[in-house]
Amino acid sequence: MSRVDGYGRIDRGRTLTFTFDGRTYTGHPGDTLASALLANDVHRIGTSVKLGRPRGIGAAWTEDATGLVQVEEPFPEPMLQAAAVELTDGLVARGVNGQGRLAEHPDPARYDRKHTHVDTLVIGAGPAGLLAARSAARAGESVVLLDDRATAGGSLTGAERIGGRPALEFVAEVVAELAANPEVLHLQRTTAFGQYDDGFVLALERRSGHPGATESSNRSRQRVHRIRALKVVVAAGAHERPIVFENNDLPGIMLASAARDYLHRYGVLAGQQVVVFTSDDTAYSAAIDLSLAGADVTVLDARDELPPDWAERAAARGVEVSASTVVLRAEGEEHVGAVVARKRGGDVRVPADLLLVSGGWNPAVHLFSHVKGALTYDASLGSFRPSGSLPGITVIGSANGTLDLAGVVQDGAGAEAPAVDAEPSRTPTEVIWCTEGDPSEQFVDIQRDATVADIRRAVGAGLHSVEHVKRYTTIGTAHDQGKTSGVIASGITAELLGRPIEDLGTTTFRPPYTPVAFAALAGRERGSLFDPERITAVHPWHLDAGAVFEDVGQWKRARYYPEPGEDMDTAVLRECAATRSGVGILDGSTLGKIDVQGPDSGVFLDRIYTNMMSTLKVGRVRYGVMCGNDGMIIDDGTVLRIEENRFLVTTTTGGAATVLDWMEEWLQTEWPELRVHLASVTEQWAVFPVVGPRSREVVGEVFRDLDVSNEAFPFMSWKDTDLDGVAVRVARISFSGELAYEVNVNSWYGLSLWQRLLEAGKRFGITPYGTETMHVLRAEKGYPIIGQDTDGTVAPHDLGMNWVVSKKKEDFIGKRSFSRAENLNPLRKQLVSLLPTDRRTRLREGSQIVELRADGTLPEPPVPMLGHVTSSYHSAELGRPFALALVKNGRARVGDLVHVPVDGALVEAEIGETVLVDPEGARRDG
Repeated sequence: MSRVDGYGRIDRGRTLTFTFDGRTYTGHPGDTLASALLANDVHRIGTSVKLGRPRGIGAAWTEDATGLVQVEEPFPEPMLQAAAVELTDGLVARGVNGQGRLAEHPDPARYDRKHTHVDTLVIGAGPAGLLAARSAARAGESVVLLDDRATAGGSLTGAERIGGRPALEFVAEVVAELAANPEVLHLQRTTAFGQYDDGFVLALERRSGHPGATESSNRSRQRVHRIRALKVVVAAGAHERPIVFENNDLPGIMLASAARDYLHRYGVLAGQQVVVFTSDDTAYSAAIDLSLAGADVTVLDARDELPPDWAERAAARGVEVSASTVVLRAEGEEHVGAVVARKRGGDVRVPADLLLVSGGWNPAVHLFSHVKGALTYDASLGSFRPSGSLPGITVIGSANGTLDLAGVVQDGAGAEAPAVDAEPSRTPTEVIWCTEGDPSEQFVDIQRDATVADIRRAVGAGLHSVEHVKRYTTIGTAHDQGKTSGVIASGITAELLGRPIEDLGTTTFRPPYTPVAFAALAGRERGSLFDPERITAVHPWHLDAGAVFEDVGQWKRARYYPEPGEDMDTAVLRECAATRSGVGILDGSTLGKIDVQGPDSGVFLDRIYTNMMSTLKVGRVRYGVMCGNDGMIIDDGTVLRIEENRFLVTTTTGGAATVLDWMEEWLQTEWPELRVHLASVTEQWAVFPVVGPRSREVVGEVFRDLDVSNEAFPFMSWKDTDLDGVAVRVARISFSGELAYEVNVNSWYGLSLWQRLLEAGKRFGITPYGTETMHVLRAEKGYPIIGQDTDGTVAPHDLGMNWVVSKKKEDFIGKRSFSRAENLNPLRKQLVSLLPTDRRTRLREGSQIVELRADGTLPEPPVPMLGHVTSSYHSAELGRPFALALVKNGRARVGDLVHVPVDGALVEAEIGETVLVDPEGARRDG
């Protein structure tokens, strides 16, 4: 074990058991998986994605580019950073070898979202962020304070002093003051992963799966906070920058600040023989602290001049320090074992079981960059920092390039800044890459296995932009989003090109700052909540009747009503036979309905539809087709003229919203002079088609004051009536080819009217039927379903609907396209029926249609395709299966034999007319 007594903030009074790669280990509340593994002397985590090289833990938080794990329990999730996974009792994980894998069983957890509006949002609860939040709260502002780690304090180790006392005591005092203020929302374990315009920030809160959480069925695992703030204060800190040299990807090599964090936060000494390779003063803090904890430490400083204060402190601890020393390579197989370095007097080999690197610090500018904040290169830092200002956004502390604690506190508190114990001055030197060694083993992005050699190839290929180099090499595209590799890649590219790094700049930082699970982004939109569910007024009845549902345009529609022992085919054949021979009833309430009103309504509809609507008489109904600019069908339906200046337009269920949007677009952008108003009334009307030869008797039984005779109530007309004082509209419209009445009522009365119709129809054998039977009945009559029997290449003429395209109107949407040569091509696909000659095989929808050669064999590949099957059913009326299909020049080929592949065999089918039942229309019109 590598725990050190007297260090760490974990709860050593409790022990947690976890499993990693099949072995059981122990840790404590407050540990991360990474700290617990290091405490158990486990350094090798997995292997790299491309080269299969060993990978270990390289950092202590989300900047770690190497320590990826797959969590199996308490919940399945792939590709997580061990350094950011909080340890829980019973945790089961394994190292990622190359790539993770998706879970083998569903995730039962809930995910949700919350919207918050606030005066000031502070991102980061280090000293600067805490003091900025306190200042805003004391000024009477509402405040949200976010921080991604489990506790506030940022990178404070506990050894610092603020305001004359230990820094962590000061942090606790500020946190307590904020907690007592009802206008402050303080969220730890919450990562701001994206900043957008107008003060909008997305943040992910980890709510369960860690020791501080309570797992329960009603608690979400993660929550996305959608925050809108008047002011955003970014106090996100900085990322330590590694240095590139040969074999710098070995386990046992990590950032110097990470080793210090593991020591002070978790009580873990990550190595005994420690070499610190640095070009920055802050690494000395790690060297001295690890020495105090019992490690044998050597510092190799790339700078010619050592920082005197730090050198003295190190010497006082017995830490050997060498100036002008550069690491050439690390040695080892599964773990670092030694370091080869070049000093002024020659090369030396230093044994090491832990190599710490520190090449300076990069301000965490990601969130500032998300909103197109400009960056400037600061030579005194050797890194890029925010430049200029953005409205409503302030960047403070280390995120703005202030890297000493006194300055950080000053940035957060302003004039109220408490005193901070002085630290030695900081003098960084820009060292990011040891130019000697094998560039194919000098790793820039360790997660991507991307090396200096890859950058050389990119530059050699003529790529001079860091954006192009990024895409050529994939550097910065992994889970850490270039936190440690991005600036290094810019520096190496600049050096290879002989250009200043400030001229080259950095790649664009984009959300998310850290990886976010798709489940969290979706929130509760999974399972039954994946898509909004719309139900009709009769839905409870359908449930009680045992209906099997299908989703149509977000509506739950009854597909069929199986009786005991029936499958879908059997139930549908029964429903079809009962409707054709007697009477059936359908819940058609989902039909799209648009109320069109205004003096120019007729003119407007004439332009929208291919046929004339302005000549329709009040009380009558007309079928219409809409086309796009290309003349291809986009929807169809009926139009009822309610009043002189009012129409009711019906659309397909799935096309209702699209058609309304289409109409509004033309009305608002092309014809704003038309005096027309549109309103969706789909949900306001419940609609029940009563269908079949006995439908007249059922409707007459319910509406005794309504004359339903053919003479008084002809096909394609409508009448208003009432039932017990409730207004009802009845229309003679048929989508089945049978005598039919569509009964419309306010949805509030829908269930009651449905039950009245069923009761009246009992003695006539009324049978409820679902959408599958509806499809069979309409297909037997050759009525197409737009979107199923059509696609974006089908014009009305292809469906045999020349009659629905007006030759009198001057213009309508799509008219010009009908005269194009391609629209007049006789080889266009046309809607026909297909009748399998064996009278038993049901063709598969979507199957391609082929024609055999004279000798009965298939043509040589690629086999020409004549078309495809659009709809296919078993027919009770015909006593056989049939299909509708789009076939090249189909109407001229009626009677021809073609073949359709089904389960590996070719099934012969005869091309026929589309209307297979009652072609004269006597049943519909009777």
